Amino acid sequence: MPKPEDVGPAEPEEGEQTIAGRVKWFDTAKGYGFVAPDAGDGDVLIHYNLLGALGRKSVPEGAGIVVRARRGARGFQATEILELDLSKAIVPDPERPSKGGQGRLDPLDFLDAAGDFEDVEVRWFNRTRGYGFVLRSDGVTQAFIHMETVRRGGFETILPGQQLRARIHDGPRGALAVAIAPAPVEGF
Repeated sequence: MPKPEDVGPAEPEEGEQTIAGRVKWFDTAKGYGFVAPDAGDGDVLIHYNLLGALGRKSVPEGAGIVVRARRGARGFQATEILELDLSKAIVPDPERPSKGGQGRLDPLDFLDAAGDFEDVEVRWFNRTRGYGFVLRSDGVTQAFIHMETVRRGGFETILPGQQLRARIHDGPRGALAVAIAPAPVEGF
């Protein structure tokens, strides 16, 4: 019986095309994500069930990817992953073991040391890059915010000018938002 690596990808079916791009985002809890094609033809939906063939449960944002996809009524949907280049990821691979404290910081590590929730305003946020900054209530100090913190707060994304509440940790690398929540609605 041939091994899977000896067989190679299946022949494309009629109507399928090969699309190269980058992982825009992938949410393991939802079981899907999107690829931003290099050609700019509209995002490509990628389902969790395609990752099993690669022995994976997720893919990091920014990773280079080549998929076979079919256009449906709601746009392109990947039918097979042909290539995955993790060296181009803009956030660490969630399936790769930590380097023992080296590299990026996990905001959850600073939750106990963070202050109480305070009012903040989103300065800018780039979902593709997975980070941005919020402006603290003093109107001067900014705090870094990572996509993981945004998702843990229950948001898909945040927008410039949006009012939020955040717990901030003032550490050696500067201010870091470690938790966010919606701003209270006035009048309630």
